[in-house]
Amino acid sequence: MKKIGIVVGIVAVLAVVAYMGMSVVLYNTLATVEPKCAGEFADNTPAQFTAAPFMPELDTSPYFMPDYETVEIPSRDAGITLSAWYVAGDSGKPTVMVVHGLGVGAPDCKHQPRALLPAGILHRAGYNVLLIDLRNHGDSTSTGGKWAAGTEEYRDVLGAWDWLQSEKGAVPAQIGLLAYSGGTASALIAMGEEPRIPAIWLDSPFVNIFETISDTLEADGYPRFLAPGGILMARLMSGYDLYARTPENAVRGFTDQAVFVVHCQEDATLPVKYAQDMSDILKLSADHLWIAEGCGHVQSVFNYLPDYEQKLTSFFSILSAS
Repeated sequence: MKKIGIVVGIVAVLAVVAYMGMSVVLYNTLATVEPKCAGEFADNTPAQFTAAPFMPELDTSPYFMPDYETVEIPSRDAGITLSAWYVAGDSGKPTVMVVHGLGVGAPDCKHQPRALLPAGILHRAGYNVLLIDLRNHGDSTSTGGKWAAGTEEYRDVLGAWDWLQSEKGAVPAQIGLLAYSGGTASALIAMGEEPRIPAIWLDSPFVNIFETISDTLEADGYPRFLAPGGILMARLMSGYDLYARTPENAVRGFTDQAVFVVHCQEDATLPVKYAQDMSDILKLSADHLWIAEGCGHVQSVFNYLPDYEQKLTSFFSILSAS
């Protein structure tokens, strides 16, 4: 019996070691941000950009923003500087900040057509627009190259919100947020921390961080039971507590903030169920939830450009009334 107990103990220790080892590998794989803005969209600027690789044939020229500033913005965390583009709109018009997605597996940043095209839509309607690179993305400060699921990056969003007021004279009630994919976590947490931000447009968001990590693991061919290990490695290796602030907790604390959710029905990256979860929590009206048919992850802006333009500009007209 003693020998059996020893064997069981050894097996248990080996199982724990194997689990922790796999968790380390997965954390490094699934949370490491691609540096800089390489790839097909690296040369995109507000003045000229394409919709490649998503819809290369799309004519984006009506949405070019030739008169833009390249600026550096301090995060609310000391020592972190954000690279950004500011495009001035019509006098007295509100401002919308664009928050890009997660650059894991492929780069994501302000050069992305998924960021530039919505920005161009808004600028065409007269809005001031700010496109930022979150920490560890694009040309902003690197803090180790790992994504913190919005629990750290939200302070970049708030730093940019501060900057718009101090440097551009923006009124808090007339600054909205537009975020897509992984960037929705940072934007939502920022909005939860700063309830004076009045409105947010969410393209392909997620709500529950544990469910999202578990679903992502399964979609990539890994067992779901590794999710707690990945969350633990974030804490042990990077000091990130992914439960300290979450999109779900932020959303549940909203009072009168305006929210619009758009999600593609065939999204294989973040399932459309997440949009319905968001809608259920917020009790969104039918005109603030758009499930677009026949498109994939963050594709509705390309596949349904006229509809997207109409809905986006109509939604943010609420800022003009503030």
